[in-house]
Amino acid sequence: MADHGRGRATRLRETGRTVGRMAPGPLNAITDVPGLRVGQTTLDDAERGVHSGVTALVPAALDEAAAVPAGFHVANGYGKFVGATQLMELTELETPVLLTSTLSAFRAADALVGWVLDRATTPVTSLNPVVGEINDSWLSAQPRPVTEAHVRAALDSADAGPVAMGNVGGGTGACALGFKAGIGSASRVVPLDGGPVTVGVLVQANMDGDLRVAGRTVLPEDLGLERAGHTSPRGSCVVVVALDIPCTGRQLERIAARGTLALGRVGAAFSHGSGDYGLALSTRVAEAPRVLAPADLNLVFTAVLDGVEEAVIDALLAARTVRTPGGRTAHALPHSVLLD
Repeated sequence: MADHGRGRATRLRETGRTVGRMAPGPLNAITDVPGLRVGQTTLDDAERGVHSGVTALVPAALDEAAAVPAGFHVANGYGKFVGATQLMELTELETPVLLTSTLSAFRAADALVGWVLDRATTPVTSLNPVVGEINDSWLSAQPRPVTEAHVRAALDSADAGPVAMGNVGGGTGACALGFKAGIGSASRVVPLDGGPVTVGVLVQANMDGDLRVAGRTVLPEDLGLERAGHTSPRGSCVVVVALDIPCTGRQLERIAARGTLALGRVGAAFSHGSGDYGLALSTRVAEAPRVLAPADLNLVFTAVLDGVEEAVIDALLAARTVRTPGGRTAHALPHSVLLD
């Protein structure tokens, strides 16, 4: 089924806490960035042990342009990020971005190619589909549950409204920092010298480590809960950053790097078995990309760091406890941790 943000759970700001000094956009989500849509298909079947799905990020500029400016950063390459090499080489994004589970990534890439070709108005002889993934096998018993129909549903349902978080889309089977996690998103309005811009982030949170929040370390064991996730750390985490100014590819690469660095704020271990990737894109296409001055670039970096930290916490707050037929339990983070 497709999710459109209904029934959103408590978010960090509803507890009276904030991250950083900058104000969020109206939705406090990546869809605050003009020209970006998000769609999600969720596969959540407890009886069959299927907890997976796909999240689609669709830049509207691709309706008119062949590509949008983008930058990519690999913090740890233990993953199956489809389309990475051309993305790094050209600093351009030719398709929407999909986030799904590890062994569904290749089927999702094929479905994405078909979806783009169906909409092409001129012959296409080369196309670079971009698909990020996480390993959700600790919760999801089916290694390849995502079909072409699921991918197309996420792409076709993408809109600029609120972003559903937690157990949805590509984060349905995700665990992070010992708890049930999933999709999280946030935004910041950044006061640059030439006027305000919006920076939005979306995180597919699925990594090991110990949660750091509200100035302390929160361990599931200390709360009397079983730790969620593989004993041998493996997972992957993907951070997507969007902004509404046409930056250079090199600056977008540096912005993408801050997306992965920000995961350390909440306790990510960056372990051997976790592929950690950052992707930054501009929703605007211009003949002459804007080169941000150092002071402005620092503000964008700060917005990304703060946004990712908040997005991961919101993913944990929105997530619901999942129990598998095999006896595994991924506990949601108790909201009392932040309400105390």
